[in-house]
Amino acid sequence: MRLDKFLQVSRLVKRRTVANTLCRRGRIAVNGHKAKAGKELATGDILSITFADDDTLVCEVVEVPFGNVPKAKAPTLYRRINESVPAHQ
Repeated sequence: MRLDKFLQVSRLVKRRTVANTLCRRGRIAVNGHKAKAGKELATGDILSITFADDDTLVCEVVEVPFGNVPKAKAPTLYRRINESVPAHQ
């Protein structure tokens, strides 16, 4: 599944266009490398997302779904490793 689609389906990002914008600005890394929106994800990949307020969320992909998932299942697609750590520290 594409990175931008995964971010939308997992509800880490509200809209797919927002995910695309974050990728274009270099604010999303997969396994330590800046990633484009079309990057194919696999189970075990580590995502690092830096939001506009310079907070960084680091999570591991636990499951890559084949399509949309119910809202209740969305949090089971990833495991948070680190949350809300300012990027400048």
